Amino acid sequence: MKRKVFWLLLCFAAFTVNTFAVNAEDNKDKGNTEKTEVAKKSRLTLGGYGEAVMTRNFYSDNWKRYTDASKYKDDNGHGRFDLPHVVLFIGYDFGKGWSMGSEIEFEHGGTESAVEIEEEETGEYESEIERGGEVALEQFWLQKSFSRAFNLRLGHIIVPVGMTNGHHMPTEFFGVYRPEGENTILPCTWHETGISLWGKVKRWRYEVMFLPGLDADRFSNKNWIQGGAGSPYEFKIANSYAGAVRIDNYSIKGLRIGVSGYVGNSASNSLKAVNFKNLNGTVLIGSVDFDYNAHNWIARGSFVYGSLSNSGQISEANRSLKGYGISPGTNIGSDAISLGIEAGYDLFSQIAKLKGKEQRLYLFGRYDYYDPMYKMGTNTKGQQLLDEEQWGRQRIAAGLNYYPIKDIVIKGEYSYRLFKSQYNNEPSISLGIAYSGFFTK
Repeated sequence: MKRKVFWLLLCFAAFTVNTFAVNAEDNKDKGNTEKTEVAKKSRLTLGGYGEAVMTRNFYSDNWKRYTDASKYKDDNGHGRFDLPHVVLFIGYDFGKGWSMGSEIEFEHGGTESAVEIEEEETGEYESEIERGGEVALEQFWLQKSFSRAFNLRLGHIIVPVGMTNGHHMPTEFFGVYRPEGENTILPCTWHETGISLWGKVKRWRYEVMFLPGLDADRFSNKNWIQGGAGSPYEFKIANSYAGAVRIDNYSIKGLRIGVSGYVGNSASNSLKAVNFKNLNGTVLIGSVDFDYNAHNWIARGSFVYGSLSNSGQISEANRSLKGYGISPGTNIGSDAISLGIEAGYDLFSQIAKLKGKEQRLYLFGRYDYYDPMYKMGTNTKGQQLLDEEQWGRQRIAAGLNYYPIKDIVIKGEYSYRLFKSQYNNEPSISLGIAYSGFFTK
């Protein structure tokens, strides 16, 4: 009897010791798993950016201020509040190299309908409904990543031409609004449905994109080819195709230098293509840009030059379409140009207490020169089209950018837009607050 009890107690003790050992190992594994899960990046990515601004313009807002400038020289100024861009980003990693990304953009806090004064036409008030306007699906793509050097992206993608299209979040430029030159002559943010191949090799990044061509009947005097990226229809006309390419280099610490380009025909991408018969409307764009962030300085700059073949004949065709509500019906430049540069110094870098809190205060200056009608083509009679000189402008600005934390910036700037002597210059002051970042890690 005693022997049986002894063996039962021994078995129980062995079972108890084994149970404690297993539980301890399980708890250890559980702890490691929890640590791994904390360290592991979430497959779901949520983020976005947004801007709220206030501006006081110290010049007339009458649409005739360029055609009869002296009459409006002493007009009262005008102010406005705006939400230029509010964007929500959703991304997901499906695994095995497959991922997706999407962005929904709300421009000016609207719902695709806006009343605008068409100052480049006759000053009429127009209620415009534009696909890709006030509310837009700015990105929606699926990507297959084979390696760091080879990624294939398909869907609705940002076109990598110019500096601002690739770096358009409000924490990536000093001004309250996006850089004025590129934002005038190029679509911004330029997004199209297409196919993109991109990758990184050592200190280089490349991207090549196939996409539909621009729509020539929406080009204009004020904005050159900007309007041709959108579509007023439920689809994008793609009778002609285009290609875009970008290469960036990161060899020097703190410095990125990039070149980009675009080529594609535009004349046949219209529902009224017969008006553009035998025309190519080839759009060529070349750009070089850089940004530098080191030694408490940030400097950025870009140069864009573009040309449009058959610009005179396209201008005539567009005037014939104006009555249909399809085209602005204005003359279009054969060449357009944009130059912009900005630099800012972090004043808080000299104050140890604030630098330790990672707060930053940049004092910056910026200069822009741009002209959507830099050169003019000839019409079917061989006559050169009229250069509307009010669209060629210079702009200087200075201000402050305060970053209480990395992802939030409070901006203030004074700007002065300069014209040729027959026009009135346009000073203004703007204040803004913005954020950009990811809500998941």
